[in-house]
Amino acid sequence: MDPAQTETAADILFNCQHCSSPLVVDGAAAGMTLTCRQCGKPTVVPSTVSLPATLPVQITEVQRRLKENESQRTEVTGYINQLSIQLHRWKLRLQTLNERKDELEAALKSLQR
Repeated sequence: MDPAQTETAADILFNCQHCSSPLVVDGAAAGMTLTCRQCGKPTVVPSTVSLPATLPVQITEVQRRLKENESQRTEVTGYINQLSIQLHRWKLRLQTLNERKDELEAALKSLQR
């Protein structure tokens, strides 16, 4: 689970400007300066949490992969449907051949008497 989700909605999760230690403060502390518990240096609490610069690229990549996956799923589903139809046709053909076999065997028995 994402640590930010375990905190309340008003909390701000960010990293120390000096040591990159993760910090969590109440949203009311936005814009204030506090002392990092890890390195002891003053660090500014951001007023808004900035997203990593790579996030838009990651989102685009995941969206591309999702679209590609959906395309492949559609293709496989189409193949399955085609094969299901073909299987149904072969079953009907087998049924017809079995019925014809029964008729021919009955005709053969009646001729052999």
